[in-house]
Order: sequence, then structure tokens, then C-alpha cells
Amino acid sequence: MLPISVTVGPSENNSANDICLSQTPGAAGNLTLNGSLVVNGVAVLSTAGSPGAQRVLFTPAGNEASNGTVWTITGTDWNGNSSTETVTGVNNPSTAQSVYDYSTVTQISVNKAQAGAVTVGTNGVASSRPIFLDSFAPAPTGLQISVSGTVNATVQQSLDDPNAITGGYASVNWVNHPDPALNGITSTVQGNYAYLSRIVRILLNSGSGSVTLTVIQADM
Repeated sequence: MLPISVTVGPSENNSANDICLSQTPGAAGNLTLNGSLVVNGVAVLSTAGSPGAQRVLFTPAGNEASNGTVWTITGTDWNGNSSTETVTGVNNPSTAQSVYDYSTVTQISVNKAQAGAVTVGTNGVASSRPIFLDSFAPAPTGLQISVSGTVNATVQQSLDDPNAITGGYASVNWVNHPDPALNGITSTVQGNYAYLSRIVRILLNSGSGSVTLTVIQADM
């Protein structure tokens, strides 16, 4: 297998209201996309300063779990494909974030009147597009995580096939790499898999830099 690389970050100038400024919907309907990332009615999360898709963060002022609030996000993913998911409301002061990473957000709807105001934005958390490994190749797989700037990142893998499970990518069970050196990464490091995963990715937990995951799988 030829080397495959994916990069996530940098994730700069994140704000809890850069998609939706504070608003309190009085009924079911769409939130107003009016944050600093919004251009012509679309929130653009992948920008020159922050290339790549990012998570969507909800910060409620009310008790939205008790209220039964559900937010629905519609947008595009790392590859420009349409993506949508539901995010269950949480009670203040908790926050909730999407499972998907979005390059753009075109709509956020709510299922009912909210208990209080809510803002929607980003918090610097983002994951790379997944790398699919060859299920018929030998297991040994080399990993290199190259860090630029200040980051905290984690290698994750799954045995789930997002194309075959109910719920798709949003239902994938991601597990942190068992090597402690590949959890909370802050500088360039190498590692490996002695067993075969189906998909792998790099998760940017925080930081203003970028991180690149390179994977080389053994040939048959």
C-alpha cells in the first residue's frame, strides 16, 4: 500500500457563536445563521485560516435536555458531500457538539420552542477524513503523526464499516489507539498497528496548529 496522508487544522479564531449569534426560537423552525463564518447565508467552516471540516458546537442558556430539544444540522463534509445529523439538547452549562465534521453548514433547525437562548459555533475540535485500510492485506501498519505548531491530537481507529452499518458514519465506534504515545500527541511521533483496523483517523482535540497522519500498510 502506498502511503496515505490526511491533515487536520489549523483551527484558528474559533468562537461559540461564529455560526449563530444568541437567539431564542419560540417555535420549531430554522435558526438564523448570522455568525462571523456566515457568507450569503452559509456558514463556511473550512476557510483559509482554518482549512478542513470542523465540529459544530451548541451552547444553550436553558435546560434543553429537559425541554426535549433536538437540533438538526445540514451541510457538507470534508469531500463536499451532503451531511445531516441530529444533536440532542443539553442542559446549561453543558455544551453539545456534532459527530460529523462540516466544511459548510447550510441549515440548523430545532424541533420546538427552546427553553432559553442558544449560540452555535466552533471550538477547535476536528477530525480528519477517515483512511480506509485494505481488509485483505497483512495487519502490520506504520503510522507517522507530523505536528506543525501547537496541537493536542489523538489517533483513533474502528472495526466498523460506515458504508455497512445502520446510521452510517455517525454510528461508527471510534476507539483511541492503545499506545499512550498516540494519545494527546503534541509533537511528531511514529507508531504502528499490529492488528488490522478497518478505518483510522486523526482527531484534533485542541490547538492552533495542524497535524498530519500518514499510514503505510504492509503489502500482500
